[in-house]
Amino acid sequence: MTGSSDSEDRSPADVEDSLTEGALGRPLLRLAWPIVVFQLLQVAYNLADTLWLGQLSADAVGAISLAFPLVFLLIAVAGGFTTAGSILVAQYTGAESERSAGLFAGQTIAFVGLLAVVLGAVGYFYTGPALSLLPSDPETAAKVIPLAADYMQVFFLGLPFLFGFYVFEALMRGYGNTVTPMRLMFVSVLINVLIDPFLIFGFADNPLFGWLGLGGLEASLYAATGFTGYGVAGAAVATVFSRGVASIIGFYVLFASEVGPDASLSHLRLNAENVWEITRLGVPTSLEQSANALALVVLTGMVVSFAPPVVAAYGLGNRLISLVFLPALGLSRATETMVGQNLGADRPERAERAVRLSAAAAGGVMIGVAVIAVAFARPVNGIFIGADVEGAAETVALATDYLRIRSVEFAFIGVMQVVLGAFRGAGNTKTAMVFSWLNLWGVRVPGVYVLAFVLGWGATGIWVGMSLGHVVGAFVAVAWFLRGTWKESIVDDARTDAEPVAVDE
Repeated sequence: MTGSSDSEDRSPADVEDSLTEGALGRPLLRLAWPIVVFQLLQVAYNLADTLWLGQLSADAVGAISLAFPLVFLLIAVAGGFTTAGSILVAQYTGAESERSAGLFAGQTIAFVGLLAVVLGAVGYFYTGPALSLLPSDPETAAKVIPLAADYMQVFFLGLPFLFGFYVFEALMRGYGNTVTPMRLMFVSVLINVLIDPFLIFGFADNPLFGWLGLGGLEASLYAATGFTGYGVAGAAVATVFSRGVASIIGFYVLFASEVGPDASLSHLRLNAENVWEITRLGVPTSLEQSANALALVVLTGMVVSFAPPVVAAYGLGNRLISLVFLPALGLSRATETMVGQNLGADRPERAERAVRLSAAAAGGVMIGVAVIAVAFARPVNGIFIGADVEGAAETVALATDYLRIRSVEFAFIGVMQVVLGAFRGAGNTKTAMVFSWLNLWGVRVPGVYVLAFVLGWGATGIWVGMSLGHVVGAFVAVAWFLRGTWKESIVDDARTDAEPVAVDE
C-alpha cells in the first residue's frame, strides 16, 4: 500500500498519486506543498511572537532569540525518535505492511510522550543554570536573560503538549498524508494569533487596541480586570495552549479515523523490541539534532557577547531565515517519505530519481527566494521592530545586513536539505548526522569564531560565518550521495525482514 491522504485526495491506488508508481512530480508536489504550508504556519507562530514582543521592547525580541537554542536542545532529543517513527511508518507502508505501520505509530507516540514528560521537567529546572552559562554582555545579562528565563520555563511545562503535535505530524507524513496535519496546524496558529496580544499585554497599553481605535474599550476592560498580561511569558502560554488543542484533535484523528496508519490504543503499550527499533534509528537523529542545537547555543553564546542590538538583529534575522528555509524543508521531508516508501517497496532507482528531481527543484526555488530576500530585506525587518523602540534603527540595519549576506547560501540550503532527507528516508540516519555535524561544527561554529573574534570582523563576521556551513556541506553531501551506497539497505545495519513484535490486544 502507498501513502494515504484525507478525503479530498485521490485513493492511494490511483497511479497518478501513488508514491511508488507512475510519474514522480505529482506525488512529490502533493507531499511537499502541505509541508511547506505547515512550516509556514509554524513560522507564523514565531513571527507572531516576534511581532508582538517587538512592540514590547527590543530586549523581548532578544530574549526569545536566546531562549530558542536552549529550548531546541531538549526538543531535539525527542525529535530524533519522532523522525524514526516517520521513517518506519513510511517503510512499512511502502512494503504494504499496514498493521506494522500502525503498530509503530502507537509505539512512537508512547515512547516520545514518556520522553516529553521527563525532558519537560529537566528543562524547567535547568533553565536558570543553562542561561547563567552564557558569556553575556553586562547589559544583556541584566535586561535580556531574565526575560528569556520567563519564556523558557512556561515552554518546558507545556512540552508534552508541544511534542504531541510534532509526533502526529511526523507519523502522518510518513504515511503519505500531509494535508491533515496542515489543517490542524492552521487551527492551532489561528488560536495562537488571537490570544497572543492579550496574554502578552493584557488590557494595559495593548497595541492591538490602539491599531483598532478601541482605546476606550481597553480602558474599560482594564478597569474591570486589572489584567496587564504576562509579557514574554505570555507568548509561551499562547503557544502551549494552542498546540495542546491541536494535539488533542490530532490524536483523535489518528486513532478514530482512517486517514493515517491503522493505529489503535492497544499499540500504545510499549514493547522492548519495537522500542529498540525506534531507538536504533532515532538515536543518530537525536544526536544530530541535539548537536545542532548545542551548536546554536554556542553561536548564541558568541552573539550575546555583543551589545543588545546585535543580539536582537541575530534573533530577528534567524526568524526571517526560518521562513526562507521553508521550500527546502518541504521538499526535504517529502523526499524522506518518497525514499522511505520506495525503498520499502524495493524500488531504489525510483527513489534516486525522486531525490534528483527534488534537489533540482529546491535549488531553483531557493535562488528565487534569495533574490527576493536581498531586495526586500530592510522593509521586512522594519515591520517587526516598533519605530519608537529603543535601538530600533540599529537593530533593523544589522538584521538587514545579516539577511542579505546569508542569501548567498540559500540555493545550497535547498540542495543539502533534500539530500539529507534522502539519507534519513533510507534509514541512513548516521550518514545524515555526520553531514549535519559538518555543516555546523565543522564549518559554521569555527567560521563565526575566527571571523568575528580572531579577525575582528565583529557583527559582520557573525553574518558571514553563519553562511558558510551549507555551502561546504552541500558539496560534500552531494558527492557522497552520488556514490549510491545509501541504497544498499533500507536502514543502517541491514534491517531484517522480520515483522515488529505485536503488542497484545
